[in-house]
Amino acid sequence: MPKFLKAKSTSYGHWLLLVQAVAFAVVLAAASPVAARTIRLVVLGDSLTAGLGLPPGKAFPDRLQAALRARGLDVDVLNAGVSGDTAADGLARYDWAVPANADALIVELGANDMLRGLEPEATKKALSAILDKAHAARLPTLIAGMRAAPNLGAEYDRAFDAIYPALAKDHDVALYPFFLDGVAGDPKLNQADGMHPTAEGVGVIVERIAPSVEEILKQVKQ
Repeated sequence: MPKFLKAKSTSYGHWLLLVQAVAFAVVLAAASPVAARTIRLVVLGDSLTAGLGLPPGKAFPDRLQAALRARGLDVDVLNAGVSGDTAADGLARYDWAVPANADALIVELGANDMLRGLEPEATKKALSAILDKAHAARLPTLIAGMRAAPNLGAEYDRAFDAIYPALAKDHDVALYPFFLDGVAGDPKLNQADGMHPTAEGVGVIVERIAPSVEEILKQVKQ
């Protein structure tokens, strides 16, 4: 073979190998998953979130974070609970309690409104404003419902219990009907006050609510 043809053939071979290598790199990059960042989930709530009466690390947000990570989710759960807060209190501190870099939100408020016998319509209005803020921030949101104590009367019970399903429907957010489901009324799962769950009680709450939380985390954009 003449030298110039041999040189031309060699150059073409090198060029072909280069093209193949680049094509392979492109295909490999497309097939490789992009490393997902850590999701920031905020729980805006009252003493049930804050962990009143519980040892450090045993509050609901801590236990929820551990459960979600055990399910393979890279998530940090921020405890934005303040004991004694009503829905209006949660609304008042929303802007600094829910950071701008939050990815998702759980709203657990209303129990103190009920215990104080506040007008259900006022509670609903405050919670609605919180959900409006979450919507404006494009945060996938789960609202955790509460139920009225039976001693407040049937009329109050109906009005209060209707708040959460109505809000979930009106704002198109996920609803966990009753935050204390499986725990309320069980002495073995509550502290001496009969209102706040023990560490074991928190475990029951986390186990039951975790699937609903996973669903809203699926909506977070990576």
